[in-house]
Amino acid sequence: MSKTSTRVRDARTGQFVPSREADRRPATTVTEKIKVGPTKKRK
Repeated sequence: MSKTSTRVRDARTGQFVPSREADRRPATTVTEKIKVGPTKKRK
């Protein structure tokens, strides 16, 4: 089962923004869930 990470984007520019921006500007931000794959172990 893959894990997910919640990220927030600006709807106009598409750039990632801090999550507190979503609280301030809910009309212009989009909250997404992105799949996070397993990390490889270094040797």
